Amino acid sequence: MSENTTPALGFDDLLAANDAFAAKFTLGGFDGIAHRGVAVVTCMDSRIDPLGMLGLSPGDAKIFRNPGGRVTAAALEALVLGVHLLNVQRILVVPHTSCAMTKYTETELREIIGEKAGSDASWQGFHVINDQEAALKADVAAVRSHPLIPDTVAVGGFIYDVDSGKLDRRV
Repeated sequence: MSENTTPALGFDDLLAANDAFAAKFTLGGFDGIAHRGVAVVTCMDSRIDPLGMLGLSPGDAKIFRNPGGRVTAAALEALVLGVHLLNVQRILVVPHTSCAMTKYTETELREIIGEKAGSDASWQGFHVINDQEAALKADVAAVRSHPLIPDTVAVGGFIYDVDSGKLDRRV
């Protein structure tokens, strides 16, 4: 096995794709700010295209992704930095339909992961979402009430429908 591969799949296909991407790359020298003043907190689900769903392009927005699209301490840290250093003026919190984080209990996920990993996962938190609507409201409230995010920043909560591509404003 070469140093460029992992036991499971390796990276050769991805590195070849990156070569093609880099050959056409036009974003060199970009300043790194959010040119459209947008930040999105959303799920890591691969069905979500955060820029595409909002008609944005690279450089327009700051994107923070995690399981469930939750506003965690790390997400708040990113949002504060975005607001004060990177031109963020609008924040969208966007969980989605059919999210795995809404389908299991914390105990079930620990059991599933523990079995697949062949190791005890009872210590790992997964932050499942029992009530997506309530979680979204709490997450938007956490952003709006953060002492380092001014009231001048627009904050909204939306649910992304993975089957239609539509956003539904909830908060």
